[in-house]
Amino acid sequence: MSIEVYNDTKIYIACSANFATGGTELLHQFGYHLINDLNVPASMYYYNFDNSKFKNPVHPEYEIYKVPYITDQQAIEDDRVNILIVPEILGGLMQLKKYEKIRKGIWFLSVDNYYLHKLMKEKLLNKKPLFIFSLEKYLNKLDKLAEKYDYKKDDLLKLADFYMANSFRVLEWFKELKPMYHLQDNILNPLFYSVNFEDFLSQKEDIVVYNPAKGLDFTRKIMSKAKYIKFVPISNMTREEVIKTLLRAKVYIDFGHFPGPERIPKEAAILGCCVITGKRGCAAFFEDVPIPDEYKFEDREENIPKIIEKIRDCFENFEERYKDFEYYRKVVRNGPQKFVEDLRKIFVKVEK
Repeated sequence: MSIEVYNDTKIYIACSANFATGGTELLHQFGYHLINDLNVPASMYYYNFDNSKFKNPVHPEYEIYKVPYITDQQAIEDDRVNILIVPEILGGLMQLKKYEKIRKGIWFLSVDNYYLHKLMKEKLLNKKPLFIFSLEKYLNKLDKLAEKYDYKKDDLLKLADFYMANSFRVLEWFKELKPMYHLQDNILNPLFYSVNFEDFLSQKEDIVVYNPAKGLDFTRKIMSKAKYIKFVPISNMTREEVIKTLLRAKVYIDFGHFPGPERIPKEAAILGCCVITGKRGCAAFFEDVPIPDEYKFEDREENIPKIIEKIRDCFENFEERYKDFEYYRKVVRNGPQKFVEDLRKIFVKVEK
C-alpha cells in the first residue's frame, strides 16, 4: 500500500518558521528530496510566521535546501490531489482542521513531543508560565502522560488519512494508527558528509563532548565524579564549530530522552567519536541507535563508575574502540540513499 502521487499533485510540509531543531531540519530535507529525487512539487508551509520578528521565515541553517515556501494558509490548494504533511506537535496537528479535501498525513518525529505539546497547551490555558515545570520531570512519567492524553481518543489524529514514523519506537508506540509508513531519518546536514574523519584521527584528544540541552542533570553527576576528564559542551556553536569540536574529541555522551533517533550522536559517530548513551526513548532500540549495547547505560547513579570506566577505555584504546561504531557510521552514510528509497516506496506516482 502506498500514497498515490498524480501529475498535478502538490505536497505541502507544515513547519515552524525560523526555528532550528533536528526535526525542523528533517522536514526541510523531506521537501528537498521530494523535489530533487522524486520530482514532486513541494513547499514548506510556515504556519506561525511573525514578520514583525523575522524578515525571512526560513532559518539560515536551512537556506541550503532551497525548498519553496508559503506563509499564508489560503495558499494551500485544498484539493484531493494534493497532500499536507504535518509534524506531531500541536501547532502542526492544528493545521489539519483548516482543510477538508486535501489528503492529510502526520509524521511522528518523536513520541515525547506529541505528549509534551498536549501538556504545554494545558499549562498555557491555565496561564501557568512554562518555565515553572521541568520537561525532563514529565518525560520521566511518560506513561502517565500517555494515560492522560490517550492518542486513540485524539480527534486531531483522526483527521489524518495516513501516518509516518520517524523511528521504530514510534512504530511500536502508535501501532494502532493505520496506515503507518516508516520513514526514518538518518540524514545529516551536507557539511558532515564532506569530512573524512580518518584524516583527523591523529588529532583526536582525550575529550568528552556532550549536549547540555539533553540529560544535563545526569551528565553533571558524571562530570562531578570525573573532574580529571575534559568535558566540552556543544552550545552556541555554528555547524563548522561543531564539526571542529567533534573531530578533536574521542567520545560523545548523551543521556537525554532520545525523543527521536537524534542528530548529534550521528554527527559524532560520522566524525570518528565513540558514542555512549543512555537507554531512554529511541536509544533503547538498536534499530534507531545502532551502537553496541556495551556503550548504552541506564542513567542511574550506580552506573556512573561503569560509564567513566568506558570513557577511559575509549581514551586509552581509541584506535580499536572507534571501530566499534563502523556499522553506525555506515547507516548514517547511507542515510540519504535509504531515505530516498523509502520515499519512492511510500509516495508512488500514478496516472489519474
